[in-house]
Amino acid sequence: MTRKKVKLAYITNDSARKATFKKRKKGLMKKVSELSTLCGIDACAILYSPDDSQFEVWPSPLGVQLVVDRFKMMPEMEQSKKMVNQESFLRQRIAKGNEQLKKLGKDNREKEITRVMFQSLTGKGLQTLNIIDLNDLGWMIDQNLMKINKRIESLNKEAQSLATAAATAAAAGQLIIKNGGKVPEEKPAFDTMDAIQRQQWFVDLVNPNEQMGFAGDDMMLPFGDANQNAFWPNGFFP
Repeated sequence: MTRKKVKLAYITNDSARKATFKKRKKGLMKKVSELSTLCGIDACAILYSPDDSQFEVWPSPLGVQLVVDRFKMMPEMEQSKKMVNQESFLRQRIAKGNEQLKKLGKDNREKEITRVMFQSLTGKGLQTLNIIDLNDLGWMIDQNLMKINKRIESLNKEAQSLATAAATAAAAGQLIIKNGGKVPEEKPAFDTMDAIQRQQWFVDLVNPNEQMGFAGDDMMLPFGDANQNAFWPNGFFP
């Protein structure tokens, strides 16, 4: 069974008020003791009731005096920095409640105008709306149009990126097809040197008696005369 919420108001019935004070006093002392033990802090409690002739303190009069003296040694600004009395506490609660109420009112208004906007799209007239409702409806439509335009711009950018990637891939595919289905690779320099050496070996094999020699300061070429005329006919070599 859930506990009934207690109304935060002065209890006019004397017996009920005394019973509540006695019950909650023990609970308050217990909470202060638990807070001091769990968090390792210096705390004290002083309770006074018009029905009792003496104060009730926790943990002891000496402990209370030590905590109070330590509090008085602090600067006045530090003393009142986090000090809260009943009036200030209630003011804070009221301000917080007003902020929540304002936020809920704004959310409800947006939902209401959104419902009116969708109803107007289905053909329902706007004759019953006043000037405030029409202004709010116009603002809501503008907000949704801004979101739609941003989404369109985002989709266009994505489409352009996909088109660029597709064009690049198509160009690469055509290049591969032109090369017989093989990806073109750059030939290293040593492959060219091997080809030149193989050509020279073939030439030496065909003309084993032709060698390079020197006659004085003139160099004799193996495939021509001193005027560098070609020895082979022009049918095969230029």
